[in-house]
Amino acid sequence: QVQLVESGGGLVQPGGSLRLSCAASGSIFSIGVMGWYRQAPGKQRELVATITRGGDTNYADSVKGRFTISRENAKNTVYLQMNSLKPEDTAVYYCNANIRLITSSRYDYWGQGTQVTVSS
Repeated sequence: QVQLVESGGGLVQPGGSLRLSCAASGSIFSIGVMGWYRQAPGKQRELVATITRGGDTNYADSVKGRFTISRENAKNTVYLQMNSLKPEDTAVYYCNANIRLITSSRYDYWGQGTQVTVSS
């Protein structure tokens, strides 16, 4: 079994910052691409940012220059530093990881989601 546990969401004023964390645990052999997605009310889930094991990153145009994704491979953890937050960033943020298990099977796993609300 594998679990992804997210933390760091909350309420912040426009222009503020938040840092999300997501730690993977369980029968993990290795982790490939990790990423963050978000889903606002009434909208489809969308990609925010991804990062490979080697550190290559990819961002949605809407967050470039404001958000930074990073990871600590030794801790099986991915982070999302969010700066200059806007009301339109309000959403439930989900962590995703492509994980190879000790059984050699590979699956995509999702966290439970953490709410980010940007409002004055």
